[in-house]
Amino acid sequence: MTATEPLQRMRELVELLNEHAYRYYTLDNPTISDKEYDALYDELVRLEESTGTVLPDSPTRRVGGEILKGFEPHRHLSRLWSLDKAQNVEDLRAWAQRVNRLIADYNAKNPDRPLPDPEYVVELKFDGLTLNLTYRNGELVQAATRGNGTVGEGILAQVRTIRSVPLSIPFKDGVIEVQGEGFMRLSVLEKYNETAAEPLKNARNGAAGALRNLDPRVTASRKLDAFFYNIGYAEGVSFANHREMMAFLRGNRFPVNDYVRYYSDIDEVAAELERLADIRKDLDYLIDGAVVKLTDFATREALGYTDKFPRWAIAFKFEAEETTTVLESVSWEVGRTGKITPLARVEPVELAGVTVQNCTLNNIGDIERKNLRHALGTRVFIRRSNDVIPEILGKADDGEVGGTIEIPTVCPGCGTPLEMRGAHLYCPNKLGCKPQIIGRITHFASRDCMDIETFSGKTAEQLYEELGVRDPADLYSLTLEQLIGLNRFGEKKAKNLLAAIEKSKSRELGAFLNALGIPNTGKATARTLADHYGDLDRIMAAEAEELTALPDVGGVVAESIAGFFRDPVMRDSIARMRAAGVRAEAEKPVEADEGHPLFGKTVVLTGTLSRLTRDEAAKRLAALGAKVSGSVSKKTDLVIAGENAGSKLTKARELGVAVLEDEDELMRLLGVDSE
Repeated sequence: MTATEPLQRMRELVELLNEHAYRYYTLDNPTISDKEYDALYDELVRLEESTGTVLPDSPTRRVGGEILKGFEPHRHLSRLWSLDKAQNVEDLRAWAQRVNRLIADYNAKNPDRPLPDPEYVVELKFDGLTLNLTYRNGELVQAATRGNGTVGEGILAQVRTIRSVPLSIPFKDGVIEVQGEGFMRLSVLEKYNETAAEPLKNARNGAAGALRNLDPRVTASRKLDAFFYNIGYAEGVSFANHREMMAFLRGNRFPVNDYVRYYSDIDEVAAELERLADIRKDLDYLIDGAVVKLTDFATREALGYTDKFPRWAIAFKFEAEETTTVLESVSWEVGRTGKITPLARVEPVELAGVTVQNCTLNNIGDIERKNLRHALGTRVFIRRSNDVIPEILGKADDGEVGGTIEIPTVCPGCGTPLEMRGAHLYCPNKLGCKPQIIGRITHFASRDCMDIETFSGKTAEQLYEELGVRDPADLYSLTLEQLIGLNRFGEKKAKNLLAAIEKSKSRELGAFLNALGIPNTGKATARTLADHYGDLDRIMAAEAEELTALPDVGGVVAESIAGFFRDPVMRDSIARMRAAGVRAEAEKPVEADEGHPLFGKTVVLTGTLSRLTRDEAAKRLAALGAKVSGSVSKKTDLVIAGENAGSKLTKARELGVAVLEDEDELMRLLGVDSE
């Protein structure tokens, strides 16, 4: 083999792998299996190691490299402007009136080259971290934060880890700066937190913290994504309007959000913004508003800028998700794992449409970092995001001194001396601490676990107090006579509970593993274990070293799993449940019917179904041989739309994709009516 042959093969592999990554991460339309991709990737790694050469756009650059010493300042080629804000529809209409007046004034002065009537484009305002990427002759040569709009921080090594960001593009004729937003999908955040030693508070902090982390490997571990929406500087290319620019971005393989809408009437824009505010909770990423711009670039140039903002664009802010209130008290809650978590009670305040009274504080370190140790009775900032319990961000006035938050030394539930493990306090009395026991039993019975209908935390507490239930296995020895004797337990309620407990015995292996509450694991890891081993005894016998070979199972998680199943108390509990008839068996794979109309079809679910959850529908579709996708594209064969379907339904109609909105017909296709 000549010296040039390995390099030629490396170029072929890089081009091929980048093509497949684009199809997978940007188009959501992979054309090869993960196994085939991995084989090509491994071949490239071997060639890079043997030649000592890594090509600029090699996908191996995405895994993260050496820890950086610091961020170098980067001066943007074109200023990144802030946007003026509209807090309500009246502000939006006032902006539109100013735009119309400016256009009229310009046309009066330039009758020979008048500007067109305003056309508006509406885009989502993502709640992440602004990215400014520089491409020179088609190669990504720099990435930076927004900074002050003129100078940002160079984060090229971090941005390279985002797999949807192209390392090279087809446009080779000059230099361009492309602006977008780096973010963490909510589904990715949820999965990350299931196995993370230190869970992330929210998706925005997860993305911002990753992109501004000096260790690119941390960035890579967060599996960030990005959307791009603007070209701030361009050599060798120009655009007449927003549509042309967006087509250029898509044509050069930048991930562009599906949601882009064009309107000629500001009242239509206002109606669309109201609809967006209602559906934002259904998105897999955070948005805090929408951006409205004029589409015509000649108009943008003519209207120009104020000292701070472009006159041709405005950000429409949704209802505030951040405000201030008074921190009244902090209590310490005992979780099912023994973790002691501070819960703050604040003076009631309206935030994002709800009244907030409780806020989260992660641990003692969180209290110290946010300067809250002496904050009782002082005003604090709180933020509510994605309909979760709000978090306290810090004092409104760092100089204000209030009452002291007392850190407990014994468990508030049982009085046992607490232990410090990492960043958290723990109660070690797992067999004698009432809150832990009730929490474990409640978790065991919950929907994603054994799905014991009508069971609640109050039920668990009553069974603990009146029938001595101390372990999930105790549920399977309850009798009708025992339950009827309880306060507020009639015969019907007792029979319903016993029937639900009996039904839970057939729950599949993944749900059972999740129900056990193995430390540092969640639903996704439980599913991985069930799919890989397919047998409870094999999982219980697995060693930590063996477990680390599984996807997303690191050393800490592996040790937690192995240690859990070595605990004689846990083994005894599992043995009692199995003796009572709990099967905990893996789901048997169903051979798909190639003659079914959905076999081999790409299907997208959106909206709410009344007779099945989306997860249940997705499982049934997969069993029929359909590929369930999370996004709509030209490759989509069918969109199944339930109640309150949002942007996916809109895009399907725009692309002419078949839509099924008849739930009875869907149930027939899924075979639900025949069961």
